Amino acid sequence: MNRTVTRRILWGLVAAMLGLASSTTTALERTSPSTADHERFKALQGPFASGPKVTEACLKCHTEAADQLQASIHWTWEYLHPETRQLLGKRHVVNSFCGSVASNEPFCTSCHTGYGWKDMREAPPVAGNRVDCLVCHDTTGDYWKSPTGAGHPVYDMLDLGDSSSRRPPDLAQIARNIGPTNKQNCGSCHFYGGGGDGVKHGDLDSSLIDPSFSLDVHMSPEGADFACADCHTTSAHSVSGSRYLAKARDTQGIDVPGHTDFTRASCESCHGVEPHGSAKLNDHVDQVACQSCHIPEFARGGVATKTWWDWSTAGRLGEDGKPLTIRDDDGNLEYLSTKGSFRHGENVAPEYRWFDGQVRYTLRSDTLDDSRQPIEINKLQGSHDDPNSRIWPFKIMQGKQPYDPVNQHLLVNHVYSANNDTALWTNFDWTKALKAGTEYADQPYSGEFAFVETLMHWPITHMVAPAKDALRCSACHAREGRLAALTDFYLPARDRSIWLDRAGWSAALLVLVGSLAHAGGRILTRRRRKRS
Repeated sequence: MNRTVTRRILWGLVAAMLGLASSTTTALERTSPSTADHERFKALQGPFASGPKVTEACLKCHTEAADQLQASIHWTWEYLHPETRQLLGKRHVVNSFCGSVASNEPFCTSCHTGYGWKDMREAPPVAGNRVDCLVCHDTTGDYWKSPTGAGHPVYDMLDLGDSSSRRPPDLAQIARNIGPTNKQNCGSCHFYGGGGDGVKHGDLDSSLIDPSFSLDVHMSPEGADFACADCHTTSAHSVSGSRYLAKARDTQGIDVPGHTDFTRASCESCHGVEPHGSAKLNDHVDQVACQSCHIPEFARGGVATKTWWDWSTAGRLGEDGKPLTIRDDDGNLEYLSTKGSFRHGENVAPEYRWFDGQVRYTLRSDTLDDSRQPIEINKLQGSHDDPNSRIWPFKIMQGKQPYDPVNQHLLVNHVYSANNDTALWTNFDWTKALKAGTEYADQPYSGEFAFVETLMHWPITHMVAPAKDALRCSACHAREGRLAALTDFYLPARDRSIWLDRAGWSAALLVLVGSLAHAGGRILTRRRRKRS
């Protein structure tokens, strides 16, 4: 082979390697470059007097976006469960944190994806410009909503005399720098549910904005660096992965074109139904959710989650007649006159339940049995005998909530009002607050109230640890292991069967007797041979 031919071959190999590297880099880019530069759009130059004015500019090009979003649960806060037929969604359910949205709208709808929904008794606004595009597509991190503005951002300086007061967002600047949703967008509401960072879910808090690899292998920049939308796939502004219709067991497996259920909100959609190299571990997949082993604890990122909320103690004031704020030794809120008493936890081990994906909620119209406390705000469906059920990890939230002991139902708690003294956070008077809340929601109320202990389940699906930190076999296969509360099936090393134990010991004894007899026979035979 002469030098010219050799040189051509070498250059060909180099070119092929460069081409491969280039195509690989392109494939690994997280998001495709936008085909539009929003900085150059005349409609987005502003200035904008309000959020709805920004949306009007967005809709000039994105003509279908408002209709799409307004058909989603992010907008309606309403969901009719196809199996239980319960009407759910934030508009209807009660939770064990703030209670009900009804009568507290300007405060609660600060996390609605729209502007100006002030009355939960009516459907959300229908005008397209009431959709808030910026809350999900801001890439500057400068967009923020008023906590009591019914979804609107702050438009004026809150305190002109305070130079440290947070400035209103520059709507035009943000509108010219929109992009795909990121962790900050989703986290601005979902990390702060229940009234503070990490309060509600336990596996969702601000530590997931830039998590370490040990906290979450999927969301960490050292790992897959996923945005929320990488798993919670979206079509026409409808986001997959709702907890109102959870998929407890994904038999579809890896999500690829032609073999997809149009969601990647399950472990199996990327890892398949036989994700381990060990057949023994894969044997567990049918009955144990991946999260049960791979999320050994939640609230691991340095942000505590609330585990107990006792409303019955709210209203106590200091000696000076002013509201109290008391913190525990770790700096977490322990008592507020406005909200009552709390407990928090970090690095919390989940509790485990059989779960088939269905949940039956205790709604405010449902009748309670206060002789059987705690009342389950959401009751999980599933069992060992149900092939659709698997063992899932949960955060258990407990506390005390107001209820009507005569009519036996949970009461609407009116906590916030901007213009009168009917709300608990203003008057610290339960009698006034419950009267106002029930009248607003048109809820039957005897006029008598007490506090009932409640319990709520929150599925744990985030904060996935590295494989080396997954639970060991002995965490569950032990007498007092993590599955000690699940008593409807036999678990080796945890459970005992007297007949199985007897059979095992009998077999061992027979082996021992047989071995001794065999050894004795060999010894006698050897001695006879020596004598002969």
